[in-house]
Amino acid sequence: MKKLIILFCVTCYLVPAISQISIDTTDYRRAEQFIASNITKKYYRSWVNPQWVKDAPFFWYSINTKKGTEYIKCETKSGNKKALFDQEKLAVLLAEELGKEIKPYKLPVSAIDINKEGNTITFKANQQWYKYHIADNSLSQFNKAQKQKLSSASPDKTITAVVHDYNIWLKTGKDSTQITKDGTQKYGYGVSPSWYSTKNIELESDHPLELDINWSPDGKYIIAGKYDRRQARNLYLYKVLPDEGHRAEVREYERPIAGDSIVPTVEYVLIDVEKKTVNQLDIPAKATFLAYGFNWTKDGSSAYQVSYVRGYKSVEIFELTAHTGKVRTVFTESAETYVDPNTSDLRILNKEKQLLWLSERDGWQHIYRIDQVSGKVINQVTKGNFVVRDIEHVDEKGKRIYFTAGGKEEGLDPYYPLLYSVRYDGSGLKQLTSEPAFHSLFFNESGQYFVDNYSTVQEPNIALLRRSKDGRIITRLETGDISEILAMGWQKPEPFKVKGRDGLTDIYGVLFKPHNFDPDKKYPVIEGTYSGPQTIRAPKTFYRGLSNDDTPLTQLGFVLVNIDGMGSAFRSKSFHDVSYRNLGDIGGPDKMIAIKTLAEKYPWMDASRVGIFGHSAGGYDAARALLAYPEFYKVGVATAGNHDHRSAKAWWPELYMGYPAGSNYDEQSNYTHAKNLQGHLMLVHGDQDQNVNPTASMRLAAELINANKDFELLLIPNKDHGQVYYDKYMTRKRWDFFVKHLHGIEPPKNFKIK
Repeated sequence: MKKLIILFCVTCYLVPAISQISIDTTDYRRAEQFIASNITKKYYRSWVNPQWVKDAPFFWYSINTKKGTEYIKCETKSGNKKALFDQEKLAVLLAEELGKEIKPYKLPVSAIDINKEGNTITFKANQQWYKYHIADNSLSQFNKAQKQKLSSASPDKTITAVVHDYNIWLKTGKDSTQITKDGTQKYGYGVSPSWYSTKNIELESDHPLELDINWSPDGKYIIAGKYDRRQARNLYLYKVLPDEGHRAEVREYERPIAGDSIVPTVEYVLIDVEKKTVNQLDIPAKATFLAYGFNWTKDGSSAYQVSYVRGYKSVEIFELTAHTGKVRTVFTESAETYVDPNTSDLRILNKEKQLLWLSERDGWQHIYRIDQVSGKVINQVTKGNFVVRDIEHVDEKGKRIYFTAGGKEEGLDPYYPLLYSVRYDGSGLKQLTSEPAFHSLFFNESGQYFVDNYSTVQEPNIALLRRSKDGRIITRLETGDISEILAMGWQKPEPFKVKGRDGLTDIYGVLFKPHNFDPDKKYPVIEGTYSGPQTIRAPKTFYRGLSNDDTPLTQLGFVLVNIDGMGSAFRSKSFHDVSYRNLGDIGGPDKMIAIKTLAEKYPWMDASRVGIFGHSAGGYDAARALLAYPEFYKVGVATAGNHDHRSAKAWWPELYMGYPAGSNYDEQSNYTHAKNLQGHLMLVHGDQDQNVNPTASMRLAAELINANKDFELLLIPNKDHGQVYYDKYMTRKRWDFFVKHLHGIEPPKNFKIK
């Protein structure tokens, strides 16, 4: 009898927790309503992206409302708002013009522009350009000159630089002069293959090309790249569903991968527009993925380039003097790990002949002022245990820097960027926004005003027009309307904070509760992951908290968590460096502690049933979690994962894993850990993924087969890296996989997301 009681108790522990939740088609239909593309349509007045009009006392913006799209004009000084134009009147004119019904708040217009007087609007509709004269309510067609392919006009629009047959020409009116003459397809001027382009190896002669022409502000000089593709190596894609016929296509793209010894490179030339001469710049040829643009001084006398060394352990700032063509190194910086190009920034102080440089050199990201002549650091402008996120505006007349920073205010989420200003010498620090939220800012050209969008995952966006010098609110532009979302029973995500692996460091995350949450039930936990060190996964804005893959899964009876462990961005340099040469850590120790800590606090979280999913670097994470921490993570869906960091573009792994590619690449490859799989794993890839080649998932599949492991592999035809992420079939299969293996329930068969 005692044995029977024990057996019964064990059975209760293993089964009833699973059988507490029932899932059917109704739940799937509800989950479908919360897919990002559906739910965000019900988030009205959600964001203001101001369109500043040069030399005008106003700006305009469009906003999504319950009516549709409304166009608003706002006087900058007063904050007074009104309709930009009468949308019903324009709809009538467009209906007559286009010969079809036009709804006033669904105007088929794009590329909108307005003159500084605010009385004439130009736009494109049905491939035709129109001018709408507001005062007399009249509409007229006009022809807009089409921009020549692979061309760039001078600042005063009098001269056009054109790349033809891989050489640069200068065109003035009807006259053209060939400037470079030795360019070839594989070693040409001013153009390089588009990063995401692919080409049919049998039909297409070259990839779609992108322009690299950089005019000086005075129009006297051009800096152009010369791209050496003679030794570029290709990756390939097998397109099983061609556009026509039955023969599959082989497509190729030029892509260096981590550790490649031979890569395409770029050099730079300086063109004197008046003299029509070309000079090679004394800047060493570098890998194309290390190529960064040039910042010109306002007078066009000099240009500066930030130039990283492969492996990113050091960076140089080059100065080009235009009239001599001479190049010198102004400033260098190095680090034991890396100087992160994702966070560094260079600004020119034209009047002072100085530079502003954003750097982590003291252990936190701060602003430094550098003398242009000597290259010496004049002073560290900002200091303290906080992170400067961005330099938003520089007021050269008032000698103040406007910047956002996180972690400066005690007790506030360190990932919330607030706005501050400070003098060049570091004195006179002012806090200009105080709302405890994530602030996204848009300054006007003069820098006197800015639009501030701020929100949290729980509170919708508020858009304000503010004065820069003191942050004073001029007017509230919009307040996010979530009434329809609340009516759907949406539950607010819940931010949390726990201690990390060292017992000292705060780790932040967000928790999403299930639909019809019942604290007496036991819910499986799913982690949405992306531990790429350049960013964070847990949302900080209302839109990101709403528009994600997590909320739909909560409708299927799961608790969802996003956690940013050590090694991710926007904290101290030491916090960031945890992931260096150690991407396989994936922040796992911190994430597992966080989930266990939450489960102790919330008995309704079942830390014995934990799943994980992610895309790209998150796809690597999801598989890695099951291979590195099999006792904790039981179910994973890995989409487009770079399962060995030598399977993706070179720059990203070489930045965070180091160069050359050493033994740490093998140690942290998912291929070499395939034998560790214990849980349920599904690998998903698009067969046209030109960012993370599908061989990454196929090779992991091969290793899992060699290790005799059960898993699922889903290869989706004709989908690239971004398309597979939004694929409806993939989304449904991910839902099915978690429902089956975490709930122990057979999902609805062949459910179709509409």
